[in-house]
Amino acid sequence: MSYLVLARKFRPKTFGEMVGQGHVVQALENALTTQRLHHAYLFTGTRGVGKTTVSRILAKSLNCQGPDGQGGITATPCGVCQACRDIDSGRFVDYTELDAASNRGVDEVQSLLEQAVYKPVQGRFKVFMIDEVHMLTNTAFNAMLKTLEEPPEYLKFVLATTDPQKVPVTVLSRCLQFNLRPMAPETVLEHLTSVLQTENVPAEPLALRLLARAARGSMRDALSLTDQAIAFGNGELVETGVRQMLGSVDRGHVFRLIEALAQGDGKTVVETSEALRVDGMSAASTLEEMTAVLQAMAVLQAVPSRAESADAATDPDAADTARLAALMPADETQLLYSLCLHGRGELGLAPDEYAALTMVLLRLLAFKPSSNAAASTASTEKKTLNEAAAAVPQAPARAPAPAPAPSPVPAPAPVARPPVEAPAPVRQAAPAPAAPAGQRLAVVDEPRRQTEPRPDAPETPAQVVGVPIRVQPPPSARDEPSADAPQRVPYTPIPRSEDGDFWHATVTQLVASEAINALTRELALQSQLVGRDTDQWMLRIERETLNQPSSREKLTVALQALGHDIKLAIEIGGVVDSPARRNKQAADERQRVAEDAIMSDPEVQALMRDFDARIVPGTLKPA
Repeated sequence: MSYLVLARKFRPKTFGEMVGQGHVVQALENALTTQRLHHAYLFTGTRGVGKTTVSRILAKSLNCQGPDGQGGITATPCGVCQACRDIDSGRFVDYTELDAASNRGVDEVQSLLEQAVYKPVQGRFKVFMIDEVHMLTNTAFNAMLKTLEEPPEYLKFVLATTDPQKVPVTVLSRCLQFNLRPMAPETVLEHLTSVLQTENVPAEPLALRLLARAARGSMRDALSLTDQAIAFGNGELVETGVRQMLGSVDRGHVFRLIEALAQGDGKTVVETSEALRVDGMSAASTLEEMTAVLQAMAVLQAVPSRAESADAATDPDAADTARLAALMPADETQLLYSLCLHGRGELGLAPDEYAALTMVLLRLLAFKPSSNAAASTASTEKKTLNEAAAAVPQAPARAPAPAPAPSPVPAPAPVARPPVEAPAPVRQAAPAPAAPAGQRLAVVDEPRRQTEPRPDAPETPAQVVGVPIRVQPPPSARDEPSADAPQRVPYTPIPRSEDGDFWHATVTQLVASEAINALTRELALQSQLVGRDTDQWMLRIERETLNQPSSREKLTVALQALGHDIKLAIEIGGVVDSPARRNKQAADERQRVAEDAIMSDPEVQALMRDFDARIVPGTLKPA
């Protein structure tokens, strides 16, 4: 008898045998028990999580006849009736599986739907199972929409896909969708242990852990890897053999690397990396194992009580993980995890993956937060000392203040004012040559006292210090433009000519009637008419990009429509007088008139004089 692989031999036959998909099993069992059955089901999930298995069990539940042939719809198919045995062996005439990856056209879907008009031959329901349904073409999807929405009462659709994003929303809205999740490594490990006990295959727990992690949530992958490991180990599963088969890195190397990084031991890091090169271990696997250990360390650092859980008690690496979690700070663990995670993407960019691995490890060593903090502290201290040293020679003894200049109002007595942030330089008040109308008070700028006031000294009432009163400058000074005010561009008139006037009037007429547009309009506006003959006009433009044959031809046709039976010749050169320049000059003139009208308005002048108002440049627009 031929050998049957584990993935097919241990395929679940009932809902009770399924593992890791309790949320889907519970919903389907309740629906079958209460007979609240939908006409279309959609199962989504990654490879090897049980989509096809669920569809077959559902088909058996709908068509099971019971051991005595009197059974009905049930959540626990018997597995011994003719319908159950035929569905398990793939011979049930009313259960049709269509592989949409190889039958993705509209013809295949139409041939399947042609069978929907016939009632079941042997079972209670017809079940159409379409696997990898996202591979169907749009035409095929459209062909099945009507039948999928309102199928006969004896027909059930079961769709399965690994990429639901590619399924049209019109199909998704007609189905009851279930998402089968990837299985946890603990669930896979428990199932593998049960399978190998049934098969009487000796296996080490660490070997099964490696297989469970390598399956990445797929039970079919786990059973296939187990088959390969049994063949590799000649009937038994040993950790060293499974690790060699998978190319996994020994956790001992990973623990040594993380401990060396925590202690800043670069020599050990480089030596361990070279040892991995000599042993031929995968660089990607090394970083993957490091991220797994760092993630477990971060969990222990955030939740120390996890070290006493049942999973930690059965994990042989728990002790080393807890030791490293206590050795490395939490922020450094997060940084190392992030760098390892992103470092895996750099392995394919380097000419040698082991060189890339060494660079990632050295980067982990270079960006240790502790070293950065120490360097930052040292830099801060050095900067503070330098600033203090530089500030010492810049504090000369204060010279006696010069005698204040005479002023019409006697200066008040010097008083002690509260200290401020930065001392202002001592300046001598210069007498104003000619004071306009208004009173000015002398400004007293007394040197700040360096000694702190005594706590037992009586408080003296604050004395009013004169401050200068801002006097409105005379109108002649106020009207002068400031340095930061925008200056008007000097007015330069365009030299007028008969040809320029004629060409401006002609182009304005063409633009107003919308006879020209787009590039043709730009060609006419930006050009200068430099010569006219009876049958040819000469235009001059500055940019070669405007001289397109299509634009020139359209402009010629528009001119001919105005009664000018001529041809155009275009040259490249400097343009002095063009319709665009004349339009721009006219717009500038209107703007200038508007600004002059506002600036000469008496009310505006009163606002500017009395309230120090100003006009924001660029806000005046001609009406």
